[in-house]
Formats: sequence, C-alpha cells, structure tokens
Amino acid sequence: MSTIRANLPTEEIKRRLSWVDFLAPLSEDELDGLLRSASFLRLEVGEVRAISAEEQSERMLLLVDGQLQVYVMAPSERELTLSVLTSGSAVASTGLVARWARDVCIKALEPSVVCCVDRKDLEALVRANPEVGLALARLLATRVMLMEDRWADMAEKDVLARLAGLLYMLIESEGVMTNEGPMIPTHYTHQQLGSMIGANREAVTRAFPELHKEGCVEVRKRRIYVRDFDALLDCAGE
Repeated sequence: MSTIRANLPTEEIKRRLSWVDFLAPLSEDELDGLLRSASFLRLEVGEVRAISAEEQSERMLLLVDGQLQVYVMAPSERELTLSVLTSGSAVASTGLVARWARDVCIKALEPSVVCCVDRKDLEALVRANPEVGLALARLLATRVMLMEDRWADMAEKDVLARLAGLLYMLIESEGVMTNEGPMIPTHYTHQQLGSMIGANREAVTRAFPELHKEGCVEVRKRRIYVRDFDALLDCAGE
C-alpha cells in the first residue's frame, strides 16, 4: 500500500485520532509517538483500495478525514458493505489478524485521509498502555457481536425486519440527539443499506415507507430520524 503525508496540521490529526475509542486513553506524548511512526494514505472521491489479507494483519487503518465505505465482494460479485465510516474510526479489524481470506475494499465517499499504524507499533502501544488494549478488545468484541446479529437476521428475517434491525443498531452505535430527535448522522444510500442486510436497493426503497407508516422512522434532508424505538424494535421482530 503506497502512502503519502496527510495534508492536515499535526494538532488536527492528533485531535481526530483521539476520537478513535481505543486511543482515547493516550496522553499527548503517546499520540506524538504514534504519529512519528505512522504513515498516511490519501484517497480521492470514488477511489477504491483493496486491502489484502496480508496487509490486514500488518497495519491498523484509522480514518482521520473524510468518509469511507468498507466492503467485501461476495462470490456473486455483489458488494457486501461492512460499514460506512467517518473521521475518528478504525477501519474493519486490521492490524491484528488477517480476518478475511479475501480482500477488504475501502472506497472514498469523500476525499479521505487514512492513518496507517504498523502492527508492531500497535502491539507496543497496547503493552505500554493496558487501557488501550482493554478498549480495543471491547471494540472488536462489539463488532463481532453486531456482525453476528446481522448475519443471523439475513438468514431468518424479511427485508423490512432486517432494515429495522440495522437502523436500530446504527442509532445505538452512532446516533446523535438533535432538536428534532435521535438521528443517524452518516448519510447511507439505499444501495449501501441494502448491501448491509443482503437486499437490493429497490427492496430497501419499498421498506422505508412501511417503516414510516408504522411510526418508526422519518427521512428528512437525506438523514434518518428515529421516531419510536419500541415500534422500530417491533418491526425488527425483537
């Protein structure tokens, strides 16, 4: 993977890295040390990079600017979206083990900058700061749990229930409270949501009016607001 220096002030990069959950315990000096050994990858809008199994085990990727779609290609050549990430996010579970036998792809939905941390530096950080290791373990355990729930839903539920379950998961994991109620801040297209639940775009488009009719959600200015958590859970079959 080729790398270039990020066109961001060092203090801004440090601030955004502190948004990454498991890096929050780091001191200023520790963040400085992390940056000295890190490299950077810049992606333009629409640019795709495939992260091989070997690369996944060698580097932790941290998004410090922009927005990325993280996905794998199914045997049918369909994209299966794992997540859509914004600044301050760890990309998949890279840097520890080769999680996938196939490539993980990252696609820039906005001009993006990724910080690349070598595994040896990540392991040294965990050994020196046990709080980082505990926070990282919680992050990875949560991701495994959520992914297992998604796969189970895909096998057992219809599109409406799968979409409701996914929206509930997204509002729980990344939702923010606004003057107009709980909102999912990331803009997900119907295509992306569909590829996260094993459905096509048209099926997701048909499901949203049903969720609105049930009083679960409302879509305004391309953002999803949750109106009734209990109704959303009912639609998810929980």
